[in-house]
Amino acid sequence: MSEPILKVTDLVKRFGGLVATDAFNLDVTEGEIHAVIGPNGAGKTTVINQISGMMKPDAGQINFDSQDITNMSASNRCHAGLVRSFQITSILLDFPAVDNVALAIQARQGHSFHFWKPARTDPSLKEPARELLAEIGLGGRGDVLAGNLAHGEQRQLEIAMALATSPKLLLLDEPMAGMGTDDTERMTQYLRSLKSKYTMLLIEHDMDAVFALADRITVLVYGQAIACGAPEEIRANPDVRRAYLGED
Repeated sequence: MSEPILKVTDLVKRFGGLVATDAFNLDVTEGEIHAVIGPNGAGKTTVINQISGMMKPDAGQINFDSQDITNMSASNRCHAGLVRSFQITSILLDFPAVDNVALAIQARQGHSFHFWKPARTDPSLKEPARELLAEIGLGGRGDVLAGNLAHGEQRQLEIAMALATSPKLLLLDEPMAGMGTDDTERMTQYLRSLKSKYTMLLIEHDMDAVFALADRITVLVYGQAIACGAPEEIRANPDVRRAYLGED
């Protein structure tokens, strides 16, 4: 097996006497969708905050794309290709969807968001932005103000903006949150269509989506990874069933 694009080793995070992340280990292989699941309070958000650089671990190491990023800032991780959707996707609600994506493309090229006026008229930005919107199923919604998009469409727009940065690993933190059944199914189908193009680390509560998408699943309970394997292995694991999935 090739070297993982992301390798987390013995990660520890304490809040006073609470050990929120307890010698947590994770590896993500290039090209896979790797899901992290766990009950409320398991420590998923704390783990993701450390991986994305929003929070510094107390111990352990994070390697990404063959370099130690444990002490690297969140913005530098993003520039290195480790992109958490909301890191880059502060939607401008009063701008059309296509302009939001164009600005994300402009940011990838190293320009400031202060140059938004050229971004709105530059064909080298607008054309790829429309292509990305079409790819995610918003091809007919590019000229709609982002604030007028439905919730599910705004989540799609967030992902399009993250993809505009050409990530090496896309960190998706509950992309189905707040969605109805139809939007969840559309998002699941869309993420499945990206499988051959992007490596993804997925944090998600919707188990139907997780088992439909993930190549491997890590189960987090009380800050520890109690199991890691293919979806069918996780379904059959008695420790996982007792801790999280339920005996039924």
